[in-house]
Amino acid sequence: MDSLGGAEAASSTRSEKEEQNQKPSYTYWVRKITEDAAPLPVPHKLDAAPPSHSQSQQPGSAWNRAGTWEEKSLNYWAIPRIKELLISVGSIPFSSGRAEVEDVTKCAGDAFLVVVRNKKRVSFTYELSLKVKGEWIIQGNKKLLGGHIDVPEISYGELDDLQMEVRLNEASDISHQDKIEICNDLKLFLQPVREKLLQFEQELKDR
Repeated sequence: MDSLGGAEAASSTRSEKEEQNQKPSYTYWVRKITEDAAPLPVPHKLDAAPPSHSQSQQPGSAWNRAGTWEEKSLNYWAIPRIKELLISVGSIPFSSGRAEVEDVTKCAGDAFLVVVRNKKRVSFTYELSLKVKGEWIIQGNKKLLGGHIDVPEISYGELDDLQMEVRLNEASDISHQDKIEICNDLKLFLQPVREKLLQFEQELKDR
């Protein structure tokens, strides 16, 4: 019995020693893996990157960075600018008188900017009516007359084909022939009006 008990005790002691011998090896292996492992990532606050120069120079709205398609009306600028330019035409002298643009009574249409694939394109189409007034010497007498110059259409890139029609106010004391000559005089506004509209077209392109 004693020998059997001693054998069991020796066997138990041997098992404990083997288990103890294994523990340091296991603990060492875990420690080595921990030391050799890459450090855990440290969180950093992300700041919004500033827009690049190319992005800041892109035409169109901020929401349309892809530049796929965007159309924007420019009437808020175009209509007042057209009126300002045409009124600035000033007075034009004729062989028997002179006349000037008093007001732009009609400027109906649209001017717009289109951005397609980050490329800008502008265009416009308007119908105009200009109120004019002037004075002429007819049969030795000074006559004050008024009327309108109607421009049926002005379009981007087509100002060389500009056309206008003249309407005189009622004047019963002027002959039909004199009225024809006065209308021909007023048609001389065609060139200065075209020059002002070309200026408008260039300003629109530069926006």
